[in-house]
Amino acid sequence: MLVFYIFLLFIIIAAIIAVETDNLLSSVICVGAIGFGGSLMFLFLRAPDIAITQIVVEVLGLIILIRATIARDLTFISGQREFFATIVSVTILLVIFLAGILVFQTLPDFGMPIFAVSTDAASQTYIREGLKATGAANLVSSVILDFRAYDTLGEATVLFTAIIGATVILRKKTKKLLEE
Repeated sequence: MLVFYIFLLFIIIAAIIAVETDNLLSSVICVGAIGFGGSLMFLFLRAPDIAITQIVVEVLGLIILIRATIARDLTFISGQREFFATIVSVTILLVIFLAGILVFQTLPDFGMPIFAVSTDAASQTYIREGLKATGAANLVSSVILDFRAYDTLGEATVLFTAIIGATVILRKKTKKLLEE
């Protein structure tokens, strides 16, 4: 439970920095940190599929936002950095490092499936009741299309929308139309 409070604090700090900073690129990076913290929370909630979807959407979103930010805000990096910005950067890196350590400590040993460690895992329920509850001969199909149908539809929709959005923004014609 302490891990969730740490992630929540990390997300709140990143959100405050994203709102309060004057530099647009720093704001976009903080928004990315918020999404990264959210994906780590999903990972701790044992929802790796949602965590992976969050990471993919976050990366595509950051590509779009960074491209839009660099096109509008020409900021130059100088040799002098503010003391507060340095402290915040080091703190965020430390939190990410500690979160990574916590993630790897909670995972089972390499090669050990999660359902062998946790008897109440969803996979055990799917194996025990899959054929009886769905009538499908293929267990994978019964999980994807019966037990997790809305989740699968939502993930596919989010990924499709993110890819289409990134394609529309990153194509060459858009840049030419904006310049005219």
